[in-house]
Amino acid sequence: MRVLLVEDDELLADAIARGLAMAGFTVDRVDSAEHAEPALRAEPFDLAILDIGLPGADGLTLLERLRRAKNPLPVLMLTAHFELPQKVRAFELGADDYLMKPFEYAELVARCRALIRRASQLPGGALRMARLDIDLNGRQLQVDGRVVELTRREWAVLEALAHHPGRIVAKERLLQALAGWEQDISPNALETHVSRLRAKLGGSVLIRCVRGLGYRLEEARAPAAGGVPA
Repeated sequence: MRVLLVEDDELLADAIARGLAMAGFTVDRVDSAEHAEPALRAEPFDLAILDIGLPGADGLTLLERLRRAKNPLPVLMLTAHFELPQKVRAFELGADDYLMKPFEYAELVARCRALIRRASQLPGGALRMARLDIDLNGRQLQVDGRVVELTRREWAVLEALAHHPGRIVAKERLLQALAGWEQDISPNALETHVSRLRAKLGGSVLIRCVRGLGYRLEEARAPAAGGVPA
């Protein structure tokens, strides 16, 4: 899942980005609301993490602009100072969660996953489809009850598809989930990751390529009469 981190403290931003990356997130970073706004207009993210104490326009102003533009993106606010009126104001403006610094990274990761789940079609963080069981919280995949190990990028592809079962996920969206801004992933590399993921899933589900649009996770069809797949 792809996260935009808006934090002007370079050391903290680097630590947060590394912590989230280790948990399987793709993280893009900017240091101000002025840099965040064009990124949010141009790119699809699954979550924004906004520091309140930003230079220039602060995090609450950015949040207000985001909601005024009818952007429903889940937003987690960060602050170094607890002030109840500020916290209340953040929720009134449309924040989804609020976290005080310093914090434990396990809690940050859990809150990020919960917010993304809440905004997706998998509020429970689990998907069962035919012979496939996906636990997005525990990052565990089982096929026919057998645990299947995935690489970080295979997980990124599966997670993006699993959050929208039965719906087309654009190739561009999958590429961004894999790499973000700091790396360049080619469409051929995406096809390679999808091919490897298909091999690990076997015939439990289908990852169908919709030409010119993207990929869709769907249940495998039962074999037609004579044993020939439909």
